[in-house]
Amino acid sequence: MSSSTKRKRHTPDQVIAKLREAEAMLAGGKSIAQVCQSLEVSEVTYHRWKSEYGGMKADAMKRLKDLEEENRRLKRAVAHVTLDEQI
Repeated sequence: MSSSTKRKRHTPDQVIAKLREAEAMLAGGKSIAQVCQSLEVSEVTYHRWKSEYGGMKADAMKRLKDLEEENRRLKRAVAHVTLDEQI
């Protein structure tokens, strides 16, 4: 990756939206390479997203968000307990 290339993190919502957009473009006859260029992601990223998020519906997305939030809360709680024990 060159110094002028900037990595961009996508939220799960953004990924799912881009995958839907990709499906529409592929149905319209574009190649994977054209779709990836349009979405500004590499083919490797596209395929990783497709395997991870492909077919995910809104209810599954909500469940994923809830689990991620719970994971964040639990990590903070463990960090606080660990810090308290060290003190």
